[in-house]
Amino acid sequence: MIYDHRTYTCRPGTMPLHLALYARLGFKVQVRHLGQPVVHGFTDVGDVNSFVHIWAYDSAADRTAKRAAMQADPDWQAYLKASNEAGYLVRQENRILVRAPFLDD
Repeated sequence: MIYDHRTYTCRPGTMPLHLALYARLGFKVQVRHLGQPVVHGFTDVGDVNSFVHIWAYDSAADRTAKRAAMQADPDWQAYLKASNEAGYLVRQENRILVRAPFLDD
């Protein structure tokens, strides 16, 4: 199991607008391809202009296949276009996490 941890940062004051856009155009298509996220939350303390998605995959190959299918989906392309045009996002940071082996004991 691997986890794709993604942190997004919005321009100050635009996070509610971006989350509304994502809820309307992005979330359903992402879930259709990737399944339900492990975590989808926003920062309450600290960098209050950021939010996190964490997606679980069986393997790197599973992640590659699912993300390729999503990228090819016209609905996802429409979301990306709308998000780019809105300009709310200013930064994205991705990490791949692996499950600690002692959790499987």
